[in-house]
Amino acid sequence: MASTALSPGVTYRSSRLHWLRDGINWLYVLPALFFFCMYMLYPIIEVVVIAFTDYKFLSDKPMQFVGLANFINALQDPLVHLGLWRALYFTLIFLPGVIFIPLFVAILVDRVSNPTLASLYRVILLIPAVIPGPMIFVLWRWMYDFEVGPINTILVNYLHLFTYRNAPQWLGNSPLTIPAIAFVEWWWGLGYHTMFFLAGLAAIPRELFEAARVDGANEWQMFWNVTLPRLRPIFVILVVLRFGTAMAVIDEYIIMGGFNRALPTYTWTVYMWHLAFNIGDWFQGYAAAIGWIGAAAMLIVVGFLFYVFRDRD
Repeated sequence: MASTALSPGVTYRSSRLHWLRDGINWLYVLPALFFFCMYMLYPIIEVVVIAFTDYKFLSDKPMQFVGLANFINALQDPLVHLGLWRALYFTLIFLPGVIFIPLFVAILVDRVSNPTLASLYRVILLIPAVIPGPMIFVLWRWMYDFEVGPINTILVNYLHLFTYRNAPQWLGNSPLTIPAIAFVEWWWGLGYHTMFFLAGLAAIPRELFEAARVDGANEWQMFWNVTLPRLRPIFVILVVLRFGTAMAVIDEYIIMGGFNRALPTYTWTVYMWHLAFNIGDWFQGYAAAIGWIGAAAMLIVVGFLFYVFRDRD
């Protein structure tokens, strides 16, 4: 019987081809790796270094290493505490709406049997998502305006629910400010988040619903026992991602509230930006420490969320 063993030369050439193929594959990764290192990894390392110094961007004095002084001062700073609480308050209002409203809309759209109509609904839902953020916030700041905003104009002049003396104060130092901004975020991301749930619903076999109907399950029982458990990965992705973005919101607050420390929009992110780029010599060392404290708090909560939504099977 002829031997089927490969000769050493063939094995060597096969190994060289394998390494050559892997090397060529790495060449495709190099551009992405370069931009990741330049625009992600390097800034992170730079901020870590700055956080342990008294670096002030506009000061002529050379920066000095101060150890943990910035972190200790930030942990004792009442504005940091208040800013983190304000951000958490916004997140607690924002997260339920950004999960359950798109879920409800996705279920409605998923039940549309006409393909053309279903596609039209998807396009309409995605229109706000393609509008740039600053344009969205400027638009809604005008809509929320106390005197000339369309919302109060409709409530006062057409529905006659209020007068100009007691019309809602949507922005400013008002308890409606945070819910009003959360509503903007719900509207802006409705189509984007709905697509997540539509993808999850499309992955559920229809045979499961048919079997549930045969067993006598009603709509609520099918949703609770069939749909919801199979959407768990979508819940995990949205809760974790949206928690991080909600705690780190800044553009909306600056555009709608500015840098007034008395307003509920002055959160820890606005305080960090204010210190780093607006006040005095731009205290960027202290601002970097505040940023890392906020990031650490968010990572702790994200770890807890992963534990809550872990796979129990």
